[in-house]
Amino acid sequence: MPKEKKELSYEQARARLTEITEKLSAGNLGLEDTLKLWEEGEKLAEICQKILDQAQARLEEIQAEYEEEDE
Repeated sequence: MPKEKKELSYEQARARLTEITEKLSAGNLGLEDTLKLWEEGEKLAEICQKILDQAQARLEEIQAEYEEEDE
């Protein structure tokens, strides 16, 4: 039975991305492990950016609503 993928929260994705950054910065991994972590990091960065973009859109909608009420 396939395992369901659970969506990561921003905080979870960012924490894992931080772990990966620390491992890559240490510089003691082989090429294959480095590439795997790099790829995972890229995916996590995309997740974080998507979540941030959605949050910004929500804030802009709320701001527009308040501006309409003030008019």
